[in-house]
Amino acid sequence: MLSYDQANGHVGPSAPPTSTMNPSLQAEQVPLPPHHRHIWIITGPAGCGKSTVAKYIADTFSLPYIEGDEFHPQANIEKMANGIALTDADRWDWLILLRQQSLNALSTGAPGVVLTCSALKRKYRDVIRIASYNDHDVLVHFVYLKATEETLLVRVKARQGHYMKDSMVRSQFASLEPPVVDPNDPLYEKDVLSVDVSGSMAEVQQLVLAAVNEVMARDAYAES
Repeated sequence: MLSYDQANGHVGPSAPPTSTMNPSLQAEQVPLPPHHRHIWIITGPAGCGKSTVAKYIADTFSLPYIEGDEFHPQANIEKMANGIALTDADRWDWLILLRQQSLNALSTGAPGVVLTCSALKRKYRDVIRIASYNDHDVLVHFVYLKATEETLLVRVKARQGHYMKDSMVRSQFASLEPPVVDPNDPLYEKDVLSVDVSGSMAEVQQLVLAAVNEVMARDAYAES
């Protein structure tokens, strides 16, 4: 079982950018505690900045942080390093493990946890949503970092020493089922915040922080 390190908030193995959320609140922590415990999943294809954004949010709110890639079995890592796309079967146990690690972090008393996971398909996101179905005190939120394939190819090619190759960006886009964020669409995923990451990382971080703050404020000021 993993533990919540209060010192660093990390859980590990034992056009200009726009957001679909209205960033009406200033990018600062809300003063009241939330009524629920929150799982924040930072999602999107390789190269979108999941880890950087997740660490920023975790540090800002002093929450435990789970880097999803650290929990891939070695067989998955070797496949990705060789440019072989993962199958649903490859991802299934990994997704279940990430959901459980998130719940483990909350069980230590943390009010929330930040997790990185590509969550490319709706059914992958549904695996983690089960955390909320089984415990109504837990709310699951996906922060989808939206970018074009061309933008992410450039970013991944610039990485040094990472097992994710640019070919994997193409395969991830081929598998990608972007979350439906239009409330008028019958497939609407109401627990998703979509943020355009075409701007600078500092801009993206502030957009995500404003969106998270808005959700937290609604929960903090909600009637019990």
